[in-house]
Amino acid sequence: QVQLVESGGGLVQPGGSLRLSCVASGIDISARTMEWFRQAPGGQREWVAIVTAGGSTVYADSVKGRFSISRDNAKNTVYLQMNSLKPEDTAVYYCARKTPGGSYYSVDYWGQGTQVTVSS
Repeated sequence: QVQLVESGGGLVQPGGSLRLSCVASGIDISARTMEWFRQAPGGQREWVAIVTAGGSTVYADSVKGRFSISRDNAKNTVYLQMNSLKPEDTAVYYCARKTPGGSYYSVDYWGQGTQVTVSS
């Protein structure tokens, strides 16, 4: 059974930090690009960050300098460190495995999501 399971979400005050984890089972992510997306209430799913198999990273302008994506292939896990959080970062965060080629939105597996709420 293929699963991507996110954890680490929660309620945090503006300016705070959270670290999200995404553990993969049933699939090998070590040779594949992995991504994080988010979806705010009433909004569309938005791409956040990407990490290639070799560890290269790219970020959406809205999170650049505040978020950091990383991976631990030995643990089949991808992380999203989120610092200096803002209320507009409130969303359900999803990890995903990108297909070879295609746009950032070309994904073959999604996690179930973890809620992040930034509020005082």
